Amino acid sequence: MDLALDAVAAHTPVTAMTEEREAAVVVPIVERAGSEYLLFIKKADHLGEHAGQMSFPGGGREPSDEDLYATALREAREEVDMHTDAVEYVGQLDDIATVSGYAVRPFVVRAPDQTWVPDDREVAEVVPLPVEELVDLDNYESEERDHPQRGNVRLHFFHVDGYTVWGATGWMLVQFLELATAWRQPAEPDRVVDPDAEFPV
Repeated sequence: MDLALDAVAAHTPVTAMTEEREAAVVVPIVERAGSEYLLFIKKADHLGEHAGQMSFPGGGREPSDEDLYATALREAREEVDMHTDAVEYVGQLDDIATVSGYAVRPFVVRAPDQTWVPDDREVAEVVPLPVEELVDLDNYESEERDHPQRGNVRLHFFHVDGYTVWGATGWMLVQFLELATAWRQPAEPDRVVDPDAEFPV
């Protein structure tokens, strides 16, 4: 699938670093056997926050980081041994505030396919998922519920190859796909649920 990366590069991101804790992730595009993949990590089950969830490589800003892009690249090196000297910057998505109190800045990059080495202190698995499966609406569902900080919100769930991408990463993925592909989220959610309803993951 051809990605419209010019649209990602031209996007003017909404920046809202109002949270006490700053973080950044890379949204890595990897070409494998002529097809485009996005690279995710599955967080280790022993982590207190977001254990076992799917995310993009990244983490919190350290005082030694020159900027948030440096944060994203450092974390990608630490978490999956990404060869960041060979990464090509594409563009930036909108900042996202998470329920854990972070403001996260996503940077879209092209990354070389390589042997991925997960840091088992934080990462259970490195998971490349094909873009053509992520844009298949048969693999997508959404729900509307009340959020304690944001009021009425829509949550997105992408189910591909036995993995589910959702939460803040799901929001990032929606924006990336709507910029880079013809995929659009359906006008209405699949369901409206109570705030304390079980998540479909």
